[in-house]
Amino acid sequence: MLLDSEGSASRRTVGAEPLTEAEAAGRLGLKVATLRAWRHRGVGPPFVRLGRAIRYLSSDLDEYLGANRHTPAAHPHE
Repeated sequence: MLLDSEGSASRRTVGAEPLTEAEAAGRLGLKVATLRAWRHRGVGPPFVRLGRAIRYLSSDLDEYLGANRHTPAAHPHE
C-alpha cells in the first residue's frame, strides 16, 4: 500500500505496477537474457533499478511496444 504525504492510503497509478524481469520478458514474448543484453547495450524498454533488483513498468512496456510498431506499406498491384 502506498501512502501519500499526509499518511493516508492512496491508489497505485495504473501501469505503475512494477514487473519482474521474468514477467516483463513474458509479456514481451522474449527471454530474460534478451532484456539483460539490451540493458547492457543501453537499448530496450526503460527499467527501474531498486538496489540490485530490476523492474519494468507496464506503462513503459506498452509505450515501447507502440514506439516499435511497424505497419507495412500497401503496394499497389501492377
